[in-house]
Amino acid sequence: MTSTLRALLCLGLSVGLRTPVQAGTLPKPIIWAEPGSVIPAGSPVTIWCQAAMEVKEFCLDKERSPEPWERKSPRRPGDKAKFRVAHMTQHYAGVYSCHYHSPAGWSERSDPLELLVSGESGKPSLLSQQGPIVASGQSLTLQCHSDVGYDRFVLSKEGGWDLPQSLVLQPQAGLSQAHFPLDTVSSSHGGRYRCYSGYRLSSEWSAPSDPLDILVARRLPDRPSLSVQPGPRVASGENVTLLCQSQSWRDTFLLSKEGAAYPPLHLRSKHRAQQLQAEFSMSPVTSALGGTYRCYSSRSTSPFLLSLPSEPLELLVSGDPVNITPSAQTPNSTSGPQGPDYTVENLIAMSLSGLILVVLGVLVFQAWHSERRSPGIN
Repeated sequence: MTSTLRALLCLGLSVGLRTPVQAGTLPKPIIWAEPGSVIPAGSPVTIWCQAAMEVKEFCLDKERSPEPWERKSPRRPGDKAKFRVAHMTQHYAGVYSCHYHSPAGWSERSDPLELLVSGESGKPSLLSQQGPIVASGQSLTLQCHSDVGYDRFVLSKEGGWDLPQSLVLQPQAGLSQAHFPLDTVSSSHGGRYRCYSGYRLSSEWSAPSDPLDILVARRLPDRPSLSVQPGPRVASGENVTLLCQSQSWRDTFLLSKEGAAYPPLHLRSKHRAQQLQAEFSMSPVTSALGGTYRCYSSRSTSPFLLSLPSEPLELLVSGDPVNITPSAQTPNSTSGPQGPDYTVENLIAMSLSGLILVVLGVLVFQAWHSERRSPGIN
């Protein structure tokens, strides 16, 4: 088959009759990109197209391209094909779809896949309004924000097949942000997310935000236990250890503090006394570490899916002790001088008193001398 004929077939045209071929009736394939839909400039990306049956040929189409972007015939019968881009540039950015040809005919087109290229401009920040750990069945909203006045954002999930979600917002006072509601949480929501920002009139996106791991709890049936040594009430400066334990086989334990902005702490499990456990040490403890803690367990095969949480544990930390030194004694102290030091004030008062006495002496002397020189004195 000539390349021209192959191209016409991918376009869905009939050569002999010069009329459109009937739209494909076979199930549409799925399309996704690895490592994701937003690719740094110069990095490689692979587009996958997968059918539900063996296929003779796959066709990859790009929006606004007059002919198929690329065609692939599997070397042996297979159900998927990959289209590789060695170096991502603006030339490859755009919306793609794919379809396939089998002995039964042509398929429908896949859902669209948008490939975006990111640059080196300032990265935004990504956070979860509900925190990094969310329960299955809970609603989830991710927020991407920047101190630069961008007017569009995109959310990307690492290894995800779903499309990036984008929002266009009017920046205010040089700040901009977008909210991405992800509806009811299920196990598929667990994963690593990043967001990008850009300008409406430019096809280039910013550098990615720092990754945000969303962990879905209540997906594993066990509930670990959480205890503290030496106890839940400690003084600032003491050594404290939170012990997370489970009788189920788990690779990792996670310790989460209620209301904390930082992600949960991770430790590999250790087998002791017929239990799996992890020791989270806080040495020395400060008042800032006080609060309510919970621990979770997970498996390395599904690191974003967690167990039920342990019962909450409240750690109470007393404030730092006040050290009283001789230079900071209180008025009620039994040692040292009583009351404040008036030495300077006393010296000033004595000096003024002396000066007044001198002035009075001069006046008395002048009066006496005047009286002796007056007439009438015998």
